[in-house]
Amino acid sequence: MKKILVVGGANGIGLGIATEMALRDECQKVYIVDKFPLATEYKHKKIESYEFDLTQEDYSFFEQFADIDALMITAGFGQLSLFRDIGESHIISSFNVNTIPVLRLIKHFYGKLESKDDFYCGVMVSIAGFMTSPFFAVYGATKAALKVFIESVNVELEYAGSSNRILNVSPGSLKGTSFAHGKTDLSVTVPMAQLIIQNLKMKNDLLIPQYDEVFKQVLERYYDDFRKEGRHSYEYKLKSGRVK
Repeated sequence: MKKILVVGGANGIGLGIATEMALRDECQKVYIVDKFPLATEYKHKKIESYEFDLTQEDYSFFEQFADIDALMITAGFGQLSLFRDIGESHIISSFNVNTIPVLRLIKHFYGKLESKDDFYCGVMVSIAGFMTSPFFAVYGATKAALKVFIESVNVELEYAGSSNRILNVSPGSLKGTSFAHGKTDLSVTVPMAQLIIQNLKMKNDLLIPQYDEVFKQVLERYYDDFRKEGRHSYEYKLKSGRVK
């Protein structure tokens, strides 16, 4: 991966991936695109940062990145709240940031994905897109849409004769990120950033961190009885102290 575009790379895991890539000898350039400016302390000679709001209608902005051979999309947000307490504007903005831009960006670079040349592509999804997630109904819906989209397009790429795949990165709660108004701590995100980059380079199509340790059992419980697992998730979130 010589030139990578990280969309949503000014903070959180996106910044972790961008910073880690900039440290690698084989990487020549890291482009960061985010709604927010890149903080001064994260400036690097290999990093070029741009400000762009993904809810804009005109995506011709991305034509300037025609030289990339890797794309990582990490932009997104969520809010732990009961659905009854969420406003309609939050529903609209959730899909307009978490979901629609991913489809638009992959459409924009689809020629690279379908090419015989190597192109590395990944999207931060969420384990919430795989199962019932009370207090995360809207967020989970935005991620479930991405899960099915990625799986479907990967089959299309296979039948088109391309070896390139979209990597679905679906973690649980990530420490050291700015998700849900937290503060980015790159010292904490480094192992996860390295794991994601490793899976990108291998052209894997799915990465669920802590799958064997945690999520294999969770998903098995979900498929056995999604109603029961939904109730378990509801009570777990209440007890975790994450719900305010």
